[in-house]
Amino acid sequence: MAEYIFLMHDDALGDENAWGPYLHRLQQGGSFEGGSAIGDGICVRKSGAPGPITNHIAGFIRVDADGIDQAKSLLVGNPVFEAGGTVEIRELLRTD
Repeated sequence: MAEYIFLMHDDALGDENAWGPYLHRLQQGGSFEGGSAIGDGICVRKSGAPGPITNHIAGFIRVDADGIDQAKSLLVGNPVFEAGGTVEIRELLRTD
């Protein structure tokens, strides 16, 4: 089992009322590991000028899945995905 993160881009307006049922389904299936909307922030670096923050990322969800294909199947019902928006799927690699 691997852990993945869904990065929701802000390129579509999904049905806000659909988040509850979608997250409940992930929880019931044992896949949900957390998530949140993402607010404003800053980039910092020890020396030199930092780049700009990534403005198009609006939120994230962490899930457990057997592979990238199963992770992709967990997008069914995701309000951003269902509205035609972009959801970036990334594996969270263990470094221990």
